[in-house]
Amino acid sequence: MAGGFIQEELKRLKQQGLYRKLRRVEGEQGPTLMLDGQEVLDFSSNNYLGLANHPALREAAKEAIDRYGCGSGASRLISGNMALHEELEANIAAFKGTAAALVFNSGYHANIGILSSLVGEGDVILSDSLNHASIVDGCRLARAQVVVYPHCDLERLEEGLKKAPVAARKLIVTETLFSMDGDEAPLAEIVNLAERYGAMVMVDEAHATGVFGPNGAGVVAKLGLGDRILAQMGTLGKALGAFGAYVAGPRELRELLINRCRSFIYTTSLPPAVMAMAIAAVDLVYKEPQRRLALWHNCRALRDGLRSLGYSLGESQSQIQPLIVGDAQKCMALSEQLLQKGVFAQGIRPPTVPPGTSRLRITLMATHTHDHLHRALKAFEEVKNEDCKM
Repeated sequence: MAGGFIQEELKRLKQQGLYRKLRRVEGEQGPTLMLDGQEVLDFSSNNYLGLANHPALREAAKEAIDRYGCGSGASRLISGNMALHEELEANIAAFKGTAAALVFNSGYHANIGILSSLVGEGDVILSDSLNHASIVDGCRLARAQVVVYPHCDLERLEEGLKKAPVAARKLIVTETLFSMDGDEAPLAEIVNLAERYGAMVMVDEAHATGVFGPNGAGVVAKLGLGDRILAQMGTLGKALGAFGAYVAGPRELRELLINRCRSFIYTTSLPPAVMAMAIAAVDLVYKEPQRRLALWHNCRALRDGLRSLGYSLGESQSQIQPLIVGDAQKCMALSEQLLQKGVFAQGIRPPTVPPGTSRLRITLMATHTHDHLHRALKAFEEVKNEDCKM
């Protein structure tokens, strides 16, 4: 059979503990879920502020459908550039404190498109070793020389900058909040190095948007580095509870991407309901700072509780708290034990994380209650006691 290799590949994945399957969610996204017919506490979602089911987003989507219909009909450069796209982009630019913004259909579309538009053959990209897969793929598509420096290693980053050809365009790309480890990049130091060696900086704020900074605009805003960074990418589908992504930066960057970015040019634009939801979400981030305060309270409470039980969570001080297990099969077994006790904490395995670092990626929401946290900690305690008896 010509496709026999598929069965062999699936068998290999199962033997290595890397086989994946989809779980079915029924009902809305919230701190509790109906997962494969079981009600569970959700500690795996990127819905950090709990906006995915907020009434304001629901109403905005309904009103947009009533006024504009369902689909956008075409790409932005044909007939799909609607008033809502431009309203959202103006709001994002104000939110991020930049001259302009451009909306993309997903974070993946944004990263592969931005990177391959800014640099090409003969240029150099310097990329953190733990950057998201979309950044990795964007680096490949750019056809530039790619220098991968060890995670947050400023000395190795500087070595790469020194060795880059003088005539080449140099671009440093990093997440500001790393999606699997929950730690922050040393962004101020990275920007200093970039300026010393004449490099551009692009950041991925996917997991920081809505959460960090005085108004939820991200790590860049928290550090006051907005005017020193060329491109700030972020997503609308995590803390903002909607869908899609954006890049914020100078007006010239927006114009360049409209003209050169293949993942923007050659795709149907996001529909009206999605734009309206995102507009409502950005507004809520401004108006309801108490959501961020609740999220940080929950982060501290769960982190302190898990550490008191003897669990190690690394250096994360964010809403992403990795519990490193190491072995992929043991990691998934632990995830399944917790699920049986009504706690959904997804196991993460290679290739999403490096080999030997499989972990539970535990994430918090502003809408988790004291009771939710108490029940989760009780489940973790029971699992640990059961393992000690074996």
